[in-house]
Amino acid sequence: MYLLYNILLLLLLPVIIAWHLYRSVSRGRPAALRERFGFVPAILPPAASRPIWVHAVSVGESVACRPLLKGIKARFTATPLLISNMTETGRQVASGFPEVDLALYFPFDYPFAVRRLLRAVKPSVIVIVETELWPNFLREARLAGIPVVIANGRISDRSFRGYLRAKAFFRPVLANVSRFCMQGEEDARRIIAIGAPADLVLVSRNLKFDITASPVTVGRKEELRDKFSVPGTATVFTAGSTHDGEEGQLIAAYLDLLAAEPKLFMVLVPRHPERAAAVAELLKRHGLSYRLRSELVADSQPLQPGELLLVDTVGELMQFYELSDIVFVGGSLVSKGGHNLLEPASLGVPVLFGPHMANFREIASLVKQYDAGHEVEDAHQLVTAIRQLLNDPVRRNTMGENGIRLLSDNGGATARHMAVIESMIKGEA
Repeated sequence: MYLLYNILLLLLLPVIIAWHLYRSVSRGRPAALRERFGFVPAILPPAASRPIWVHAVSVGESVACRPLLKGIKARFTATPLLISNMTETGRQVASGFPEVDLALYFPFDYPFAVRRLLRAVKPSVIVIVETELWPNFLREARLAGIPVVIANGRISDRSFRGYLRAKAFFRPVLANVSRFCMQGEEDARRIIAIGAPADLVLVSRNLKFDITASPVTVGRKEELRDKFSVPGTATVFTAGSTHDGEEGQLIAAYLDLLAAEPKLFMVLVPRHPERAAAVAELLKRHGLSYRLRSELVADSQPLQPGELLLVDTVGELMQFYELSDIVFVGGSLVSKGGHNLLEPASLGVPVLFGPHMANFREIASLVKQYDAGHEVEDAHQLVTAIRQLLNDPVRRNTMGENGIRLLSDNGGATARHMAVIESMIKGEA
Protein backbone atom coordinates (compact mmCIF):
# COMPACT_ATOMS: atom_id res chain seq x y z
CA MET A 1 0.00 0.00 0.00
CA TYR A 2 2.71 2.47 1.02
CA LEU A 3 4.82 1.48 -2.00
CA LEU A 4 2.00 2.31 -4.41
CA TYR A 5 1.20 5.53 -2.55
CA ASN A 6 4.82 6.71 -2.66
CA ILE A 7 5.22 5.83 -6.34
CA LEU A 8 2.16 7.98 -7.04
CA LEU A 9 3.62 10.82 -4.95
CA LEU A 10 6.89 10.68 -6.89
CA LEU A 11 5.04 10.78 -10.20
CA LEU A 12 3.11 13.82 -8.97
CA LEU A 13 6.21 15.66 -7.71
CA PRO A 14 6.55 17.98 -10.76
CA VAL A 15 2.84 18.83 -10.56
CA ILE A 16 3.04 19.54 -6.81
CA ILE A 17 6.07 21.82 -7.21
CA ALA A 18 4.52 23.64 -10.18
CA TRP A 19 1.27 24.16 -8.27
CA HIS A 20 3.00 25.65 -5.25
CA LEU A 21 5.15 27.90 -7.42
CA TYR A 22 2.01 29.10 -9.21
CA ARG A 23 0.26 29.81 -5.90
CA SER A 24 3.27 31.72 -4.60
CA VAL A 25 3.42 33.94 -7.69
CA SER A 26 -0.34 34.49 -7.96
CA ARG A 27 -0.71 35.33 -4.27
CA GLY A 28 2.52 37.26 -3.85
CA ARG A 29 3.86 34.94 -1.16
CA PRO A 30 6.98 32.74 -0.95
CA ALA A 31 6.54 29.12 -1.98
CA ALA A 32 8.74 27.98 0.96
CA LEU A 33 9.65 24.78 -0.86
CA ARG A 34 12.67 24.09 1.37
CA GLU A 35 10.42 24.21 4.39
CA ARG A 36 7.84 21.96 2.72
CA PHE A 37 10.58 19.44 2.05
CA GLY A 38 11.46 19.24 5.74
CA PHE A 39 14.18 21.84 6.25
CA VAL A 40 13.45 23.74 9.48
CA PRO A 41 13.75 27.50 8.80
CA ALA A 42 14.48 28.51 12.39
CA ILE A 43 15.65 27.06 15.67
CA LEU A 44 13.27 26.44 18.55
CA PRO A 45 14.22 28.06 21.87
CA PRO A 46 16.26 25.74 24.10
CA ALA A 47 14.24 23.86 26.68
CA ALA A 48 14.58 20.96 29.06
CA SER A 49 11.72 19.11 27.34
CA ARG A 50 10.98 18.22 23.74
CA PRO A 51 8.52 20.50 21.90
CA ILE A 52 4.81 19.89 21.46
CA TRP A 53 3.77 20.05 17.80
CA VAL A 54 0.24 21.13 16.80
CA HIS A 55 -0.81 20.93 13.14
CA ALA A 56 -3.73 23.03 11.86
CA VAL A 57 -4.28 23.03 8.13
CA SER A 58 -5.46 26.63 7.62
CA VAL A 59 -6.94 29.74 9.27
CA GLY A 60 -10.14 28.11 10.51
CA GLU A 61 -8.36 25.24 12.21
CA SER A 62 -5.74 27.57 13.69
CA VAL A 63 -8.39 29.78 15.25
CA ALA A 64 -10.39 26.75 16.40
CA CYS A 65 -7.44 25.24 18.26
CA ARG A 66 -6.44 28.51 19.93
CA PRO A 67 -7.99 27.48 23.29
CA LEU A 68 -5.90 24.29 23.14
CA LEU A 69 -2.72 26.22 22.32
CA LYS A 70 -3.34 28.45 25.32
CA GLY A 71 -4.04 25.41 27.50
CA ILE A 72 -0.84 23.69 26.40
CA LYS A 73 1.29 26.77 27.05
CA ALA A 74 -0.29 27.34 30.46
CA ARG A 75 0.33 23.72 31.51
CA PHE A 76 3.77 23.27 29.87
CA THR A 77 5.20 26.77 30.28
CA ALA A 78 8.82 25.86 29.61
CA THR A 79 8.08 23.53 26.68
CA PRO A 80 8.46 24.96 23.16
CA LEU A 81 5.19 24.99 21.19
CA LEU A 82 5.36 24.49 17.45
CA ILE A 83 2.46 24.98 15.03
CA SER A 84 2.40 23.92 11.38
CA ASN A 85 0.00 24.86 8.59
CA MET A 86 -0.63 23.87 5.01
CA THR A 87 -1.76 27.28 3.72
CA GLU A 88 -0.06 30.66 3.54
CA THR A 89 -2.92 32.44 5.31
CA GLY A 90 -2.96 29.82 8.06
CA ARG A 91 0.76 30.27 8.59
CA GLN A 92 0.40 34.06 8.67
CA VAL A 93 -2.35 33.95 11.30
CA ALA A 94 -0.79 31.22 13.47
CA SER A 95 2.62 32.90 13.55
CA GLY A 96 0.99 35.84 15.31
CA PHE A 97 -0.21 33.78 18.29
CA PRO A 98 1.92 34.79 21.31
CA GLU A 99 1.89 31.29 22.79
CA VAL A 100 3.54 29.83 19.64
CA ASP A 101 7.34 29.57 19.64
CA LEU A 102 7.74 28.53 16.01
CA ALA A 103 5.35 28.43 13.02
CA LEU A 104 6.25 26.50 9.89
CA TYR A 105 4.71 24.83 6.87
CA PHE A 106 3.64 21.21 7.12
CA PRO A 107 5.92 19.03 4.98
CA PHE A 108 4.90 17.37 1.75
CA ASP A 109 4.03 13.77 2.57
CA TYR A 110 7.26 12.27 1.22
CA PRO A 111 9.05 9.92 3.66
CA PHE A 112 12.40 11.73 3.31
CA ALA A 113 10.80 15.16 3.95
CA VAL A 114 8.79 13.95 6.92
CA ARG A 115 11.73 12.05 8.40
CA ARG A 116 14.03 15.07 8.08
CA LEU A 117 11.59 17.36 9.86
CA LEU A 118 10.78 14.90 12.64
CA ARG A 119 14.49 14.39 13.35
CA ALA A 120 15.06 18.16 13.45
CA VAL A 121 12.09 18.97 15.71
CA LYS A 122 12.03 15.83 17.90
CA PRO A 123 8.51 16.49 19.28
CA SER A 124 7.25 14.77 22.42
CA VAL A 125 3.74 14.57 20.95
CA ILE A 126 2.02 15.63 17.73
CA VAL A 127 -1.52 16.99 17.83
CA ILE A 128 -3.34 17.06 14.48
CA VAL A 129 -6.45 19.26 14.38
CA GLU A 130 -9.61 18.01 12.64
CA THR A 131 -8.62 14.69 11.09
CA GLU A 132 -5.74 15.43 8.72
CA LEU A 133 -4.62 11.94 7.70
CA TRP A 134 -1.26 11.96 5.90
CA PRO A 135 -0.10 8.32 5.58
CA ASN A 136 3.68 8.80 5.52
CA PHE A 137 3.67 11.45 8.22
CA LEU A 138 1.67 9.25 10.59
CA ARG A 139 3.76 6.19 9.80
CA GLU A 140 7.08 7.98 10.29
CA ALA A 141 5.88 9.44 13.58
CA ARG A 142 4.97 5.98 14.86
CA LEU A 143 8.33 4.54 13.73
CA ALA A 144 10.06 7.38 15.60
CA GLY A 145 8.08 6.57 18.75
CA ILE A 146 6.17 9.88 18.69
CA PRO A 147 2.52 9.64 19.83
CA VAL A 148 -0.04 11.32 17.57
CA VAL A 149 -3.37 12.69 18.82
CA ILE A 150 -6.23 13.65 16.52
CA ALA A 151 -7.81 16.70 18.19
CA ASN A 152 -11.24 18.18 17.53
CA GLY A 153 -11.78 15.36 15.08
CA ARG A 154 -14.70 15.56 12.70
CA ILE A 155 -15.68 13.77 9.51
CA SER A 156 -18.01 15.51 7.08
CA ASP A 157 -20.56 13.65 4.99
CA ARG A 158 -18.45 13.94 1.85
CA SER A 159 -15.24 12.87 3.59
CA PHE A 160 -16.97 9.92 5.21
CA ARG A 161 -18.16 8.59 1.86
CA GLY A 162 -14.65 8.90 0.45
CA TYR A 163 -13.01 7.28 3.48
CA LEU A 164 -15.42 4.35 3.35
CA ARG A 165 -14.65 3.71 -0.31
CA ALA A 166 -10.92 3.63 0.57
CA LYS A 167 -11.35 1.84 3.91
CA ALA A 168 -8.75 -0.80 3.06
CA PHE A 169 -6.20 1.96 2.53
CA PHE A 170 -7.04 4.04 5.60
CA ARG A 171 -7.35 1.26 8.19
CA PRO A 172 -3.54 0.77 8.46
CA VAL A 173 -3.08 4.56 8.34
CA LEU A 174 -5.38 4.99 11.34
CA ALA A 175 -3.43 2.30 13.20
CA ASN A 176 -0.58 4.84 13.52
CA VAL A 177 -2.68 7.25 15.64
CA SER A 178 -2.45 6.99 19.43
CA ARG A 179 -5.76 8.68 20.34
CA PHE A 180 -8.77 10.05 18.47
CA CYS A 181 -10.47 12.97 20.25
CA MET A 182 -13.66 13.44 18.24
CA GLN A 183 -16.13 16.31 18.41
CA GLY A 184 -19.32 14.26 18.71
CA GLU A 185 -20.82 10.79 18.88
CA GLU A 186 -21.43 10.70 15.12
CA ASP A 187 -17.82 11.65 14.38
CA ALA A 188 -16.67 8.90 16.74
CA ARG A 189 -18.95 6.36 15.05
CA ARG A 190 -17.63 7.34 11.63
CA ILE A 191 -13.92 7.12 12.50
CA ILE A 192 -14.51 3.65 13.98
CA ALA A 193 -16.41 2.61 10.84
CA ILE A 194 -13.39 3.66 8.75
CA GLY A 195 -11.09 1.49 10.85
CA ALA A 196 -9.96 3.28 13.99
CA PRO A 197 -9.69 0.99 17.06
CA ALA A 198 -12.78 1.69 19.18
CA ASP A 199 -10.82 1.70 22.45
CA LEU A 200 -8.70 4.63 21.22
CA VAL A 201 -11.67 6.82 20.25
CA LEU A 202 -12.99 9.43 22.70
CA VAL A 203 -15.74 12.03 22.43
CA SER A 204 -13.94 15.16 23.65
CA ARG A 205 -16.40 17.74 22.27
CA ASN A 206 -15.61 20.77 20.14
CA LEU A 207 -12.72 23.13 20.94
CA LYS A 208 -14.55 25.92 19.15
CA PHE A 209 -16.88 26.21 22.15
CA ASP A 210 -13.95 27.10 24.42
CA ILE A 211 -13.25 30.51 22.94
CA THR A 212 -13.69 33.38 25.41
CA ALA A 213 -17.30 34.54 25.40
CA SER A 214 -18.21 38.05 26.53
CA PRO A 215 -20.22 40.94 25.09
CA VAL A 216 -18.27 43.72 23.43
CA THR A 217 -18.26 46.94 25.44
CA VAL A 218 -19.44 50.22 23.92
CA GLY A 219 -15.93 51.63 24.36
CA ARG A 220 -14.35 48.73 22.48
CA LYS A 221 -16.82 49.11 19.59
CA GLU A 222 -16.05 52.81 19.35
CA GLU A 223 -12.30 52.12 19.44
CA LEU A 224 -12.53 49.61 16.58
CA ARG A 225 -14.86 51.73 14.49
CA ASP A 226 -12.38 54.58 14.78
CA LYS A 227 -9.48 52.26 13.90
CA PHE A 228 -11.15 51.04 10.71
CA SER A 229 -12.78 54.36 9.71
CA VAL A 230 -16.24 52.87 10.18
CA PRO A 231 -18.92 55.53 10.82
CA GLY A 232 -19.69 55.59 14.53
CA THR A 233 -23.35 56.51 14.02
CA ALA A 234 -24.08 53.68 11.59
CA THR A 235 -25.61 50.29 12.24
CA VAL A 236 -22.87 47.91 11.05
CA PHE A 237 -23.56 44.68 9.16
CA THR A 238 -20.51 42.48 8.56
CA ALA A 239 -20.44 39.61 6.06
CA GLY A 240 -17.48 37.41 7.01
CA SER A 241 -15.67 34.57 5.22
CA THR A 242 -17.62 35.03 1.98
CA HIS A 243 -17.02 33.03 -1.20
CA ASP A 244 -17.45 33.43 -4.92
CA GLY A 245 -21.18 33.45 -5.68
CA GLU A 246 -22.07 35.02 -2.34
CA GLU A 247 -20.70 38.54 -2.66
CA GLY A 248 -23.07 39.40 -5.51
CA GLN A 249 -26.05 38.30 -3.43
CA LEU A 250 -24.81 40.21 -0.39
CA ILE A 251 -24.19 43.42 -2.36
CA ALA A 252 -27.68 43.22 -3.86
CA ALA A 253 -29.13 42.66 -0.37
CA TYR A 254 -27.20 45.66 0.97
CA LEU A 255 -28.50 47.92 -1.78
CA ASP A 256 -32.04 46.71 -1.13
CA LEU A 257 -31.70 47.46 2.59
CA LEU A 258 -30.21 50.91 2.02
CA ALA A 259 -33.40 52.06 0.34
CA ALA A 260 -35.13 52.02 3.74
CA GLU A 261 -32.09 51.99 6.07
CA PRO A 262 -29.74 54.81 4.93
CA LYS A 263 -27.73 54.60 8.17
CA LEU A 264 -26.63 51.03 7.48
CA PHE A 265 -22.94 50.31 6.82
CA MET A 266 -21.48 47.07 5.47
CA VAL A 267 -18.11 45.41 6.05
CA LEU A 268 -17.35 42.68 3.50
CA VAL A 269 -14.64 40.13 4.33
CA PRO A 270 -13.88 37.56 1.59
CA ARG A 271 -12.59 34.27 2.93
CA HIS A 272 -9.58 34.53 0.62
CA PRO A 273 -8.18 38.09 0.58
CA GLU A 274 -6.64 37.62 -2.86
CA ARG A 275 -10.22 37.69 -4.22
CA ALA A 276 -10.65 41.31 -3.11
CA ALA A 277 -9.88 42.64 -6.61
CA ALA A 278 -12.67 40.54 -8.13
CA VAL A 279 -15.10 41.66 -5.40
CA ALA A 280 -14.07 45.28 -5.98
CA GLU A 281 -15.12 44.92 -9.61
CA LEU A 282 -18.55 43.75 -8.43
CA LEU A 283 -18.86 46.80 -6.21
CA LYS A 284 -17.96 49.12 -9.08
CA ARG A 285 -20.55 47.51 -11.34
CA HIS A 286 -23.20 48.09 -8.66
CA GLY A 287 -22.08 51.70 -8.16
CA LEU A 288 -21.16 51.23 -4.50
CA SER A 289 -18.55 53.48 -2.94
CA TYR A 290 -15.98 51.41 -1.03
CA ARG A 291 -12.52 51.49 0.49
CA LEU A 292 -9.98 48.68 0.89
CA ARG A 293 -8.82 47.81 4.40
CA SER A 294 -5.19 47.88 3.22
CA GLU A 295 -5.61 51.52 2.15
CA LEU A 296 -6.64 52.73 5.60
CA VAL A 297 -4.10 54.82 7.50
CA ALA A 298 -4.18 56.45 10.93
CA ASP A 299 -5.66 59.71 9.65
CA SER A 300 -8.05 58.23 7.06
CA GLN A 301 -11.30 60.11 6.63
CA PRO A 302 -14.20 58.10 8.08
CA LEU A 303 -16.37 56.23 5.63
CA GLN A 304 -20.03 57.19 5.48
CA PRO A 305 -23.23 55.17 6.01
CA GLY A 306 -24.21 53.59 2.70
CA GLU A 307 -20.57 52.98 1.77
CA LEU A 308 -18.64 49.73 2.25
CA LEU A 309 -15.33 48.55 3.69
CA LEU A 310 -13.78 45.71 1.67
CA VAL A 311 -11.30 43.73 3.75
CA ASP A 312 -8.24 42.46 1.86
CA THR A 313 -6.15 41.44 4.89
CA VAL A 314 -6.02 38.38 7.15
CA GLY A 315 -6.17 37.95 10.92
CA GLU A 316 -8.65 40.76 11.67
CA LEU A 317 -12.02 39.05 11.21
CA MET A 318 -12.82 38.88 14.93
CA GLN A 319 -12.22 42.62 15.26
CA PHE A 320 -14.75 43.29 12.51
CA TYR A 321 -17.22 41.01 14.27
CA GLU A 322 -16.59 42.98 17.47
CA LEU A 323 -17.55 46.32 15.94
CA SER A 324 -20.68 44.88 14.28
CA ASP A 325 -24.36 44.94 15.20
CA ILE A 326 -25.32 42.03 12.92
CA VAL A 327 -23.09 39.37 11.30
CA PHE A 328 -23.59 37.05 8.35
CA VAL A 329 -21.18 34.08 8.15
CA GLY A 330 -20.34 33.07 4.60
CA GLY A 331 -19.67 29.82 2.82
CA SER A 332 -23.31 29.09 3.57
CA LEU A 333 -25.32 30.66 0.73
CA VAL A 334 -23.18 28.56 -1.63
CA SER A 335 -22.14 24.94 -1.19
CA LYS A 336 -18.92 25.46 0.78
CA GLY A 337 -20.02 23.87 4.04
CA GLY A 338 -20.16 27.10 6.05
CA HIS A 339 -17.79 28.64 8.58
CA ASN A 340 -17.62 29.10 12.33
CA LEU A 341 -20.78 30.72 13.74
CA LEU A 342 -19.37 30.71 17.26
CA GLU A 343 -16.92 33.53 16.59
CA PRO A 344 -19.58 36.26 16.33
CA ALA A 345 -21.83 34.46 18.84
CA SER A 346 -19.03 34.57 21.44
CA LEU A 347 -19.07 38.37 21.19
CA GLY A 348 -22.78 38.69 21.84
CA VAL A 349 -23.55 39.54 18.21
CA PRO A 350 -26.59 37.96 16.46
CA VAL A 351 -25.50 35.75 13.57
CA LEU A 352 -27.19 34.92 10.26
CA PHE A 353 -26.17 32.11 7.93
CA GLY A 354 -27.33 30.22 4.85
CA PRO A 355 -28.51 26.61 4.45
CA HIS A 356 -25.15 25.10 3.43
CA MET A 357 -23.62 24.35 6.84
CA ALA A 358 -22.51 20.72 6.34
CA ASN A 359 -19.12 21.30 7.99
CA PHE A 360 -20.71 22.95 11.02
CA ARG A 361 -23.97 21.06 11.29
CA GLU A 362 -23.83 20.58 15.07
CA ILE A 363 -22.93 24.22 15.70
CA ALA A 364 -25.65 25.51 13.35
CA SER A 365 -28.20 23.32 15.10
CA LEU A 366 -27.18 24.65 18.52
CA VAL A 367 -27.20 28.26 17.34
CA LYS A 368 -30.79 27.79 16.21
CA GLN A 369 -31.70 25.84 19.36
CA TYR A 370 -30.38 28.64 21.59
CA ASP A 371 -31.92 31.31 19.35
CA ALA A 372 -28.50 32.94 18.96
CA GLY A 373 -28.86 33.16 15.19
CA HIS A 374 -31.11 32.59 12.23
CA GLU A 375 -30.83 30.50 9.07
CA VAL A 376 -31.86 32.07 5.76
CA GLU A 377 -32.47 30.20 2.52
CA ASP A 378 -31.39 32.94 0.12
CA ALA A 379 -30.58 36.62 -0.27
CA HIS A 380 -34.27 37.58 -0.16
CA GLN A 381 -34.68 35.95 3.26
CA LEU A 382 -31.42 37.56 4.36
CA VAL A 383 -32.84 41.01 3.61
CA THR A 384 -35.99 40.18 5.58
CA ALA A 385 -33.99 38.87 8.57
CA ILE A 386 -31.67 41.89 8.67
CA ARG A 387 -34.59 44.30 8.36
CA GLN A 388 -36.36 42.61 11.28
CA LEU A 389 -33.23 42.85 13.46
CA LEU A 390 -32.64 46.47 12.50
CA ASN A 391 -36.16 47.32 13.62
CA ASP A 392 -35.95 45.34 16.87
CA PRO A 393 -32.86 46.19 18.98
CA VAL A 394 -34.30 44.24 21.94
CA ARG A 395 -34.34 41.08 19.81
CA ARG A 396 -30.75 41.77 18.69
CA ASN A 397 -29.63 42.02 22.31
CA THR A 398 -31.50 38.85 23.28
CA MET A 399 -29.94 36.85 20.46
CA GLY A 400 -26.51 38.16 21.47
CA GLU A 401 -27.05 37.11 25.08
CA ASN A 402 -28.17 33.68 23.89
CA GLY A 403 -24.89 33.29 22.00
CA ILE A 404 -22.90 33.92 25.17
CA ARG A 405 -25.05 31.36 27.00
CA LEU A 406 -24.51 28.80 24.24
CA LEU A 407 -20.72 29.02 24.66
CA SER A 408 -20.98 28.86 28.44
CA ASP A 409 -23.16 25.73 28.38
CA ASN A 410 -21.07 23.76 25.87
CA GLY A 411 -17.44 24.38 26.87
CA GLY A 412 -14.96 21.98 28.42
CA ALA A 413 -13.31 20.44 25.34
CA THR A 414 -9.89 21.92 26.14
CA ALA A 415 -9.71 20.14 29.52
CA ARG A 416 -10.64 16.82 27.89
CA HIS A 417 -8.00 17.24 25.20
CA MET A 418 -5.37 18.32 27.72
CA ALA A 419 -5.91 15.15 29.77
CA VAL A 420 -5.15 13.06 26.68
CA ILE A 421 -2.10 15.10 25.67
CA GLU A 422 -0.65 14.94 29.20
CA SER A 423 -1.08 11.17 29.24
CA MET A 424 0.82 10.94 25.93
CA ILE A 425 3.69 13.06 27.22
CA LYS A 426 3.88 11.06 30.45
CA GLY A 427 3.91 7.83 28.49
CA GLU A 428 0.69 6.54 29.98
CA ALA A 429 -0.79 5.57 26.61
